[in-house]
Amino acid sequence: QVQLVESGGGLVQPGGSLRLSCAASGIFLSTFTMGWYRQAPGKQRELVATITSGGTANYADSVKGRFTISRNNAKKTTYLQMNSLEPEDTAVYYCNVQRGPNVYWGQGTQVTVSS
Repeated sequence: QVQLVESGGGLVQPGGSLRLSCAASGIFLSTFTMGWYRQAPGKQRELVATITSGGTANYADSVKGRFTISRNNAKKTTYLQMNSLEPEDTAVYYCNVQRGPNVYWGQGTQVTVSS
């Protein structure tokens, strides 16, 4: 059974930083694309960043230059380093892994950016 467990969310002031982690189990992770998505209240879930099995990263325009996605296949973990956080980044952040038709989601972790 595939499980994805996110951690690292919380409350941070504007301009601050957070690092999200997503630990996977029950999956041969090195062949999957890993990603982070987010959903703000009243809005659709949107892509934040993805990283392929080969290490190629892709970012939403709104987070380019502020967020960095990385992965450690040995630890079956993906990370999202978030810097210069803005109130508009407030959302539930979801970890995602996918390969072809196989897509798995974590339960989400809340990130709130507020003074």
